Amino acid sequence: MTEIKANSRSWYLVYTKPKQETVAQQQLEQQGYVTYLPMIMNVKRRNGRRRHVNEPFFPRYLFIHLDQSHDNWAPIRSTLGVSTLVRFGQMPTPISEEIIEAIRSRENPDGLQHVKDEISKGVNVRVLDGPMAGLEGVFVARTGEQRVMLLLELMGKTTRVQIDMEAIEVVS
Repeated sequence: MTEIKANSRSWYLVYTKPKQETVAQQQLEQQGYVTYLPMIMNVKRRNGRRRHVNEPFFPRYLFIHLDQSHDNWAPIRSTLGVSTLVRFGQMPTPISEEIIEAIRSRENPDGLQHVKDEISKGVNVRVLDGPMAGLEGVFVARTGEQRVMLLLELMGKTTRVQIDMEAIEVVS
């Protein structure tokens, strides 16, 4: 048996069927392929309640680590959840290792992408939750990892208020 050099492998991009990223990942890994599916925790609102949901960072895409000369690529397209390999021309295009490392470097200890939503000073926002729900104000600054300061019009005067970052949305 010939030994495959680690550096002869490259990352490629798999395009999945809608909302089938984890199914495709599981099926590919059961076939012995190495995959990477970056995930992010999003806050979803349903029936007025917030809930945290882990979702793919790149919807409908996952990465697969393949050797162009030694791996069998044929079963990939017929794998449950997979639509196709991303190609430019006739051949699947490799993704540089630096891109994969850059994505992995943004993960927190739970393996989720850590992305800070940056809101600029002076942007109009709306409060979604709590006793001030529905009020609109102006974003002043972040006061911590999860807290922000807003200027809200309360009882005829402008007041500084600190609230949870997840309790606001940008007003467009």
